[in-house]
Amino acid sequence: MKRIIPLFIISFFVICSKANAQFEQIKDSVVQLYGVVMTADSLQAIPSVSITIKGGRRGTITNDQGVFSIVVMKGDKVEFTSIGYKPKLVEVPRDIEGNQYSVVQLMVTDTQYLPATIIRPRPTREQFERDFVNTQIPDDDLEIARRNTDEQTRRALMNILPADGREAANYTLRKQAQRYSYAGQTPPINLMNPVAWAEFIRAWKRGDFKSKK
Repeated sequence: MKRIIPLFIISFFVICSKANAQFEQIKDSVVQLYGVVMTADSLQAIPSVSITIKGGRRGTITNDQGVFSIVVMKGDKVEFTSIGYKPKLVEVPRDIEGNQYSVVQLMVTDTQYLPATIIRPRPTREQFERDFVNTQIPDDDLEIARRNTDEQTRRALMNILPADGREAANYTLRKQAQRYSYAGQTPPINLMNPVAWAEFIRAWKRGDFKSKK
């Protein structure tokens, strides 16, 4: 029993020392890679460049100023890709001193020449002329506003649409104010009022007194 305890203690210290050594090795291999991605011809920042670790599942993109930051391991291969530019593969050196590494990555414009394509709206000229003449052009904003503010349209809507809460409340308040103004006396008769007759004639011409079916 006395021999087992020292062996156990020695084994425990050996395992701890190995784990500590492996941790220090992994810690020394981790690198914070940061920098900026720019065009090679004009040194303009390139936003939204995809930055991925080749063979891995981690990555990032550059911001509006072309700046990026990502955690990598020493010896990793980092790929820079963006639409319109040639991809670039960069390997993180293994002999970096410290845990930070900065780069200024320049990318070259990738010009692609596509074959010519002719797009025709209709197979024949006759079909194009027929559809061009018969196409219904939608109204613009001015025509829509003119149609919505037409006097006949507003008059028809006024006859069929019920009053909302605000209109009903204003009408009730006006009636109450008119009734209170003649409280204790006989209200006037508008039989000889020219203004009332003018309003009656306008309403009659509008057709306000016609029966609604």
